[in-house]
Amino acid sequence: MLIHAQHINYHASGRMLFKDINFSLQKGERAAIAGNNGAGKSTLLRIVAGQVKDYHGALQVNGSLHYVPQHYGHFNHLTVAAALGIAPLLEALKALENGATDQRYYDLLENRWDFAARCESAFAHWGISGISLDQPLQQLSGGMKTRLFLAGIDLYEPAIVLLDEPTNHLDTQARNQLYQWMETTSCALLLTSHDRQLLRLCAPIWELQSDGIKVYGGSYDFYAEQKEMEMVAKEQQLAHHDKTLKEAKLKQQQSLERKQRSDAQARRKSLHSGDPKGMINAMRTKAEGSTGRLKHVHNSKVDELRTNLQEAAALVQVQRIMKGYFDKPMLPAGKVMIQATGINYAWVDGSPLWNEPLTLTIRSGERLSIAGNNGSGKTTLFNLLQGNLTPTQGSIQRSSFSTLLLDQDYSLIDRDKTVLQQAMAFNETKLEEPLLHTLLANFLFLPDSWEKPCGVLSGGEMLRLALCCMVLQNKAPDMIFLDEPVNNLDLSNIQMLAKIFAGYRGTLVVISHDVGFLKDAGISEQLLIS
Repeated sequence: MLIHAQHINYHASGRMLFKDINFSLQKGERAAIAGNNGAGKSTLLRIVAGQVKDYHGALQVNGSLHYVPQHYGHFNHLTVAAALGIAPLLEALKALENGATDQRYYDLLENRWDFAARCESAFAHWGISGISLDQPLQQLSGGMKTRLFLAGIDLYEPAIVLLDEPTNHLDTQARNQLYQWMETTSCALLLTSHDRQLLRLCAPIWELQSDGIKVYGGSYDFYAEQKEMEMVAKEQQLAHHDKTLKEAKLKQQQSLERKQRSDAQARRKSLHSGDPKGMINAMRTKAEGSTGRLKHVHNSKVDELRTNLQEAAALVQVQRIMKGYFDKPMLPAGKVMIQATGINYAWVDGSPLWNEPLTLTIRSGERLSIAGNNGSGKTTLFNLLQGNLTPTQGSIQRSSFSTLLLDQDYSLIDRDKTVLQQAMAFNETKLEEPLLHTLLANFLFLPDSWEKPCGVLSGGEMLRLALCCMVLQNKAPDMIFLDEPVNNLDLSNIQMLAKIFAGYRGTLVVISHDVGFLKDAGISEQLLIS
């Protein structure tokens, strides 16, 4: 086996994130780690990659390993070569070219004199042939950074590859290339992703839970089917235990009433027979203890099941609230909202972004996806359509309508505000404080989270708070822009968001490479730019 983990425990912020994690990864296996936001999937990958050391348990890695991270901010101060771990090789090569004769440079480059040519080949393979090893990483887009670390696979030829949400920033072309590579590679893979198309290439699926890993032997479709069956079974169990508890409470009440009658008779009898009062009290205590234990057993079972179902029930509740919010009347269908004629945008050097100017009309009720490769200008077009940028060529006319942007960074949320302050800032409906508290609770923000800074919220929590803020506005916006809204969400939140926007009756303009999300949200038109 290539990876063997035994009893891995990890604490974060004073609490146990997960414990008793056991798994083995075999040669040629493609395993995916599933689980809710905040379960610790990325942390577990970083433990395997050797980047997190303060865990407990035993971990054995037998073979070379390459890690493709989800976030790159901590690499931005590095060059491309440093981020790939080959800066010492580049330094040695430059030193020798400049006349240095130090033996350590020759030792370092032994059998690796062709690394620059191999980098060039790997970069070309993953579509980033224009970048230099000396280039600062912060100059690259998110998609280019992901391709860079994928190119590291070609460069190092590892036995094991760890992929943390690898398709988050990739365009359709790069995603397809990654899928094809996964189908043919001999590397063992361990990954986490919300991309259903990618997950369908993996088996087994390991669901990370707080107290261990649950193994599902098939691919994602098998996993999703099993999860649905488990949810139905848990709902049936909950209904059964609720019924059992009600019956137990009824029996307890009847028993108490009988006991009260018996105690009354016993008291009357004791007055004539002289039975000690302590004996009667002991009998009463024994009966109450018996019924109390029965109630405790049933309450424990129900509490456990309710905990398992709480998040799923909360997501359904959020869907119901948003459905009511989106049911409000929108603009008449077919009204021209945006007319862009012959538009283009110039870079700093004056060169146009698009080879051909763009002309498009967006009407009320349309559901449009803007597609294109990384660097094709999708986000720039978004900003032009929203009025945040002015085209350097052509013109854009807009009618009067309200808009809202929901992007992958949830930029409508002020990270410096608390959850309660954020909700109050969007309270255009002037809800009184008790009703505002109730709405927050409906979006699963209970009182102990109201003073939590927004900056520490997970992707799923950010989404719920953003949706809550939308509801607090006077009415649903006439047009919603979605810019990669699912990049930081787990599968259950992606499915919830798709169902919510499938029921939105306004105009929807979306940038997303998640084909499943676009289909489930009912996106019917596509504008392809290049």
